[in-house]
This record gives sequence, structure tokens and C-alpha cells, in this order.
Amino acid sequence: MTHSADPPIPAERPDTLRYRISTVLQNGPVTAREISERVGIAEHDVADHLEHIRHSLQRQDSVLIIHPAACKKCGFVFSKRQRLSKPGRCPLCRGESIRRPRYEIGSRGR
Repeated sequence: MTHSADPPIPAERPDTLRYRISTVLQNGPVTAREISERVGIAEHDVADHLEHIRHSLQRQDSVLIIHPAACKKCGFVFSKRQRLSKPGRCPLCRGESIRRPRYEIGSRGR
């Protein structure tokens, strides 16, 4: 019985969960809820996958574009927020009615 020195490299599967999320993101801006509905995962898991996708896009000519969340009550825009999840409340008016952030994949030159 002989063993190969290198383990076999699995073929890239185009139907992985992150590949499906990336495909959704390439079709225009979507919320985490819309992503979860389209690929069949829990909404709270989307942010972790988006973080991995954002990291992997650094090696390509693409970037994860984030359209920030905004308060529906006073209009405050969460433009400096680094986390990909929806904020809980507005820091100005303390309102909890927040428009969800939207995500898409675009080219770096955009």
C-alpha cells in the first residue's frame, strides 16, 4: 500500500454557501434578511459570512460595498460603523427603527 506525499486537493465547488451569497451580492444591493431568505440561512449568520467574503475579495479586483444603516426617525446615517450587522438603536435620538444596511459586490475602481 502506497501513500501519496501530498493529500488530494478537493475541486472547488461553485455551489458553496459563500459562493451563493457572493452571487446574490453581485446582483445589486441586498439586506442581510434578503440574503438569508435567498440562500436559506439564519439572518444572524449572514454577517460572519460577509466578513469572510470581504476578506477574500481583497485578493481580487472586487470589493464589498456597504450602504450604511440609517435611523428612520431622525435620519442619522451609520457611515463610520465597521460591524456588518444592523445597529440596535440610534445614538442621537435613541430610536430603534433603523433602516437595514445593504451590501453588494462592486469593482475596486467604483
